[in-house]
Amino acid sequence: MHIWVDADACPAVIKDILYRAAERAKIPLTLVANKLLRTPPSPYIRALQVPRGIDVADSHIVRELAAGDLVVTADIPLAADVIAKGGHALNPRGEFYSPENIQERLALRNYLDELRGTGERTGGPAALDTPTASASPTSSTASSPGKSAEYNARCMKWELNKNSLFAILLRSPWWVSALAAIGLVVA
Repeated sequence: MHIWVDADACPAVIKDILYRAAERAKIPLTLVANKLLRTPPSPYIRALQVPRGIDVADSHIVRELAAGDLVVTADIPLAADVIAKGGHALNPRGEFYSPENIQERLALRNYLDELRGTGERTGGPAALDTPTASASPTSSTASSPGKSAEYNARCMKWELNKNSLFAILLRSPWWVSALAAIGLVVA
C-alpha cells in the first residue's frame, strides 16, 4: 500500500499527522504538488513537484496509483478517479469517499460550480481547526458502539474527534494494523 497526498491544498496539520503515520507504520507516503515542499528526512516520505497547470498533480497521482492505495485529497473529481481505479480516497477532514457517495458529491460539486459561474456566492468548507485534526490524550469517550468493553479498552488509548483523520481510519478494519503500528491503537 502507498499513501498519496494531493498536497497543494492539504493543511499542514494533516501533513504532520501523515508524516508521523508513514514513519511509524513504515508505509510509503508521497506528497504531490506544483510547488516545492519541505518534508522530514525519512526513507518513507517523499515530495514530488510537478509542473504548474490545471490538474497536473491530480493526473500524476491517478497515473501512478495502484489498486488499494490511499489518496488524501479534498478534490472530488480526483477522488472519483481514484475510486474508479480501485484506490481509496479520504479527504483531509477524515471523510471517506466511496463508490456509494462519490457520484452524489460530484453532482453537488458541479451544481455549486454552476451557481458560482452565475455569480452566486456559495461559500466553502469551514476552516480546519487543530482540535479536529488532532487527538487528545484522554479516553473518557473512547468507546465504540456494538463492540465489547474489552475491545474498547484494548483498542482505544486516545480520545479521537469524530471528524479527525485517524478517527475515520480507526473505524476501518483495513487500517487497524497500521494504526497499531503508529501507536494510536493498542494491539
